Amino acid sequence: MSELPPDPNLSAPLGHLEGDAPPAPDWFRDAVAVAPEVGRVTVKGAGIETFAWGERGRPGLLLLHGNGAHAGWWRFIAPFLAGHYRVAAPSWSGMGGSDWRETYDLDTFADEIEAVATEAGLFAAGPPVMVGHSFGCFPMLTEAGREAGRWRGAVIVDPPIFSPERRTGRRREDGRFAPHRIYPTLEAALARFRFAPMQPCETLYVADLIARESLKEVAGGWSWRFDPSLWARLVLPDRAAMVRDARCPLALVTGDRSDLMRPADAAYVQGLLPPGSPRIDLPEAYHHVMVDQPLAFVAALRALLAAWPS
Repeated sequence: MSELPPDPNLSAPLGHLEGDAPPAPDWFRDAVAVAPEVGRVTVKGAGIETFAWGERGRPGLLLLHGNGAHAGWWRFIAPFLAGHYRVAAPSWSGMGGSDWRETYDLDTFADEIEAVATEAGLFAAGPPVMVGHSFGCFPMLTEAGREAGRWRGAVIVDPPIFSPERRTGRRREDGRFAPHRIYPTLEAALARFRFAPMQPCETLYVADLIARESLKEVAGGWSWRFDPSLWARLVLPDRAAMVRDARCPLALVTGDRSDLMRPADAAYVQGLLPPGSPRIDLPEAYHHVMVDQPLAFVAALRALLAAWPS
């Protein structure tokens, strides 16, 4: 029996647009029109791209993106939080507009957190809060395990932390990687954009924004901005231990339809958290919760940060 062809709505959500930007609602256009302060800080020889919003002196909030993404994934989220917080978002080394490294490790990513938060002034009003999505949870948890009292809290958003039963059935990474393809035109490159893991996307205007900012012009056309060799050079420690070793309060946010963090995984992670740790499950959100339900995600963060940690 032959396999079904891939669903273009999953494997190429922007392909049918032929390079045109899809229509976007007013709230989205207004949010991305709020230009961030763009900066750069050097950490262990690599330049780290930084975005910041809001006045210095407000409580600090650091937004940390996932694997292969970049700081621009927060451009339509951060302005809704900047009225009450000094918000910053870096692009990890090897991703976005940041420099690539010869080797990668979580301690260095945690050093990037410290440098960006300091440079952006996030500590001016006391310990700030971190929000990490997907892979971004791992450097965040590494940083959270370093010094008690340094951070007011850390929000784990749909992390790739799996139950013991699921881990036994997952394929281990073999360390291989392939260099990026070069696409002859921007339109051709946009047509190849997809989420990882693949998922439906109703907010094509969000996908279009982050896809365009994920690309760079190179000799011969266009290619992706993240380092394809990163996972061949990065080893993760025990993920459950990272959660247990955190030295600040933790909260968990999950996507109700996430195929990465399934209900048994979410229950497992919740069981690793200290008793009473808040959990928010966003309805109709897949793994990329800020893409799927951006306004609901903003509302969830606003409510969480207003009452937690006490």
